[in-house]
Order: sequence, then C-alpha cells, then structure tokens
Amino acid sequence: MSLHPLVDSSLDAEVKKAAGFRRVAAELTGEILGGHYRQELANAPRRHEGGKRYFVAYNRRLAAERRPRRDDEHLALALAEWCSRSGARLELPDDAGDVSFVHAQVPLRSAAPAKSHGDDDPNRGIGTICLIGLGRDDRLAVGHTRYLAPGVTRGRTGDTPLRALMEGLANAAAADANRAALGEELAERVGRTPTETPPMLLLIGSPRYWELCRKREAQKGAAWIKELERLAKEVEEAVGVEVHFLACRLEGDPGWSYASGAPVLDAAPRLARAWEYGAGRVRPKPAEVGERPVEADLSRPVRSYFPGESYQKGDRIEHRTLGLGVVQGIAGFGKIAVLFGDRKSVLIHERAGAPHTA
Repeated sequence: MSLHPLVDSSLDAEVKKAAGFRRVAAELTGEILGGHYRQELANAPRRHEGGKRYFVAYNRRLAAERRPRRDDEHLALALAEWCSRSGARLELPDDAGDVSFVHAQVPLRSAAPAKSHGDDDPNRGIGTICLIGLGRDDRLAVGHTRYLAPGVTRGRTGDTPLRALMEGLANAAAADANRAALGEELAERVGRTPTETPPMLLLIGSPRYWELCRKREAQKGAAWIKELERLAKEVEEAVGVEVHFLACRLEGDPGWSYASGAPVLDAAPRLARAWEYGAGRVRPKPAEVGERPVEADLSRPVRSYFPGESYQKGDRIEHRTLGLGVVQGIAGFGKIAVLFGDRKSVLIHERAGAPHTA
C-alpha cells in the first residue's frame, strides 16, 4: 500500500479529468479520505530531524519576473509578503474568522526521492506547501493556491477541483505531522505557535479559475460542487480538518508586480466564497408521466447505508447526511437510485473493500 494515498489519488487519471472527477467524488466519503489523511500523517517526511528548516527563501531567479507556469507559486508568495508587510489579516467568509499567512512555498522533503526505495520512500511525490499561516485562535492554516489570469479562456489540462482538494489535504497532513517544528519557526517569525487543533485547509483560486471550472461543458451544473461541499463536511467530521473553498480577488492582471525583484500585490487582496450560496443544490429531474416512486417495504428493517452492502428495490436505508431514503432500483453497475423525500440520489453499493463504518 502506498505511503501517500492522497498524493497518489491526486494523480489518478479520472481525478484529473473534467469529465470524470465528479463521479470519483461521488464515490468518495469523508471516512475514506480521513483514512488516507491519517496515513499521510503517519508517513510524512520529518525534514527537521535532519536539521533542515521549513521557512527557507524562494529561488530569487524564479521570483524575479512573471512566469505563467509559476503563477500559483507567485500568488502564494505575494499573499505571504502582503501579510508580512501590512501586518493585516485576511478576513474569511462565512464567519470563519481570519488568517495571516507567514511563509510561502514551504519545502517538505527530508531528502531527494530515491528510486531505489520505490513506494517505501516517504519523500516520493512530496513537494511544497503553498502557504503556512495562523487562523483564528492560532489554528494552523494551510493554503493551497490556483491562479488563472482574468483573460484566460481555457482551464489547465489535468487540473480539477477534486485534484486540488486531494493535494491540499495531503499538504495539511504533512503540516499536521510537523506541527511542533513548524511551530518553532512560526514563533521565531511572529511570536505565536499553533494550537493542537487540526489545521484548516484553504483552497484559494483566482475568480477566473473557479469560473472556468464551472464553464467546462463536462463540469456545468451543481453536481460537482455538491459533492465537494459534502466531502468537506465529512472530512471535518472524520479528522477535524476544516476545508474552505475560496476565491482570491485581486486588482489588475495578474494583480502583482515585480519592482522589488519578487511578486508584490498591487492592492489589498480579498478572500470570498469560491461560489455563491446554494450553488451545489441539485434540482431533481421531473418525474416522467405515469412514473410512480417505489414504496418502502415495511416488512424489512431500516438499514444503515454502507457502500459495501447490497440493496434492492423497496429497502429503507439511513444515510448519515441524506437521511432516510427508499431504494428505487438499480441505476447502473454497482449503483442504486434512492429517493430521499422528493430528491432522488444515486449511491454506490456492493463496493468490495469499502469501509463498514457508520
């Protein structure tokens, strides 16, 4: 089994496909991702054990001018610089408090990956954390950035919001594993250390990034937003990591300049919701004329929903987030249609190896 299941999952072909990631997200649960998170936590490299620091300087040559392929990194650098220079904190939407970013592009590897170690190498697939900071009540904050310029008309191939979520969770686990060492360097820099509360993960994209995520033909509609919002809620329940999907609003294109030899924001940034309230609400399809819902078979007991169980038409199942529903029938290989009130949802079943937890 891989040491870094979240890192590996982020590279899965279906996770990277605009037409495939929603289906993958629908099959995931917070328990599954929580198990992956705990595995990342246990196997994260311990860079400090070799005497290496986390808050190191970014390559000056790479920071000196605009490099579109490094816009994600430069946005992170500019946000950390702005917080340091202004002394201000960035307000988070939904009454989630605020955050101050302390350092950007934080390396995690304890050594260069060794091919000879194969899957047993804790540094395999590990890179950098885009942003490290402190949130409300000194909660450790991990930022993961995505930037597309306002005039861009196409999103990046192989990049989806689900991939960003998995990458961000992997980085949050690495930060969590190295909390004490990071805390020492945070104390040196700002005189404060993070609490023991699980970190908050801030997935920060430019407005155009989120717009294009929703404009791709394969990603139109609310279904993928619904699934990501569900996963964020379930992940918090499973491991305590608070996930926020955010849009970083800047002035200008790209919104920073390089007069000082490094990216510096042209104006104060603002963090907002990545999408509007209710964007993930999926409207049920109207029933066909003459179609009647399957009634519950009251002779059978109510069963808790588990992906690994088998269900049939008329079964009553209790879902941890959707509530009580009635199985309407088979909706494809390994899938069932379930009616929850007036909303029909498709769930997986007969999934071998799925965790049998409530």
